[in-house]
Amino acid sequence: MKSTVQVNLSPLTLQDFLKQPETKPAREYIDSQIIQKPMPQGKHSTLQGELVPTINGILKPNRIGRAYPELRCTFGGRSTVPDIAVFQWERIPRESNGEVANTFAIAPGWTIEILSPDQSQTKVTKNILHCLKHGTQMGWLLDPDEKTVFVYQQKQEIEVFDDPEAILPVPDFANGLQLTVKDLFAWLLD
Repeated sequence: MKSTVQVNLSPLTLQDFLKQPETKPAREYIDSQIIQKPMPQGKHSTLQGELVPTINGILKPNRIGRAYPELRCTFGGRSTVPDIAVFQWERIPRESNGEVANTFAIAPGWTIEILSPDQSQTKVTKNILHCLKHGTQMGWLLDPDEKTVFVYQQKQEIEVFDDPEAILPVPDFANGLQLTVKDLFAWLLD
């Protein structure tokens, strides 16, 4: 007697996806598909590990904003995990006791992605554009191999920064942060 395997062809809903356990590396829900992020490697981890405290060192003391690494953000029918999500202080979801909430159901003010080897630049760009469509002020896409930063802003042309002395633009709320392309990628030498 042959056994048959029943396959459920109906797509998983966002609500069903959010009920599943988290994985490492994280999975994202995009257009009714579950996509696993690549495992971060050395350059990616180095840039992420240096950029988060650098941003927080400028924004947190004055309660301007806060950078979060690998934070799940669910909005606009998607659930993604930017490499770094930066939220203005007053937009950080909080519980009734004032503590930071676990669920972030809004777009970050600034999203930063770091391209990993073998990662699709198209997929990452689509995530940045989705954020911009839902209120994000700025998106950065860092390409460590090319020492290049692509800067995305709402209804503006993409800007490409590869001159080592170029000062990288930041969202208005983060204007206290000044980094050059050279500063950013010098962390790979430390």
